[in-house]
Amino acid sequence: MSDTPQRLILGISGASGVIYGIRMLQILQETPIETHLVISKSAEITIAYETDWKAADVKELADVVYPAADIGAAISSGSFKTMGMVIAPCSIRSMGEIASGVTSSLLPRAADVVLKERRRLVLMLRETPFHAGHIRQMQTVTEMGAIVAPPVPAFYARAKRIEEMVDQTIGRTLDLFDIDIGVTKRWGEDIERVE
Repeated sequence: MSDTPQRLILGISGASGVIYGIRMLQILQETPIETHLVISKSAEITIAYETDWKAADVKELADVVYPAADIGAAISSGSFKTMGMVIAPCSIRSMGEIASGVTSSLLPRAADVVLKERRRLVLMLRETPFHAGHIRQMQTVTEMGAIVAPPVPAFYARAKRIEEMVDQTIGRTLDLFDIDIGVTKRWGEDIERVE
C-alpha cells in the first residue's frame, strides 16, 4: 500500500476570476489534500488588478509552488502521482494550448500530463460570449478527457454575498474529484423545491 499523499494540482491562469483559485487554495488548507500550485505570469497581473492579494501571498496558501517556466517540475511528469488538476480560472489561451498539445509553460504542460495519464482535469473556463473557435477548443479538450466547467453561479443556492457564490462554485468543482468541503448547498438536501 502506498503512502503517497492525496495531491491536487491547481493552476491559476491570467483570465478574470482569479478569486476562484485563491479561494480554492484557502478551502483546501482545511483538508489533508496537498496542493501543488502553478500561477501563470499573466495571472500575477490579474491578481493585482482584481484583488487586494499579492501573488507572493497567494503562493503561501499552497503546499508546493512551481515557477511557471519550470518545465522540469514534478507536476510535468506522469510518474508524479496526483488526483488531477483544476485550472481556476482557465483562460482561452491556456485551453487552446491544452487542446493543441503544444505547451509553452508549466501550467498547460501539467494539464497535458494529467490528460495523458487519464487523470481528472477541470477547466474553469472564464470567457463570454464564445465564438466558434472557442467552442471547437472546448469540444477538443472534452474529447481528450477534460471537463470544461465555467464558473456559472447556482442561483438556487440563494447566495447573499459574492463569497457564498464563489464557495458554491468551488464546492461543485471539487465535487468532480469527490472532495466534499462542506460549503455546497445541494438540491434535494439543503435546498428544497418550492411547490
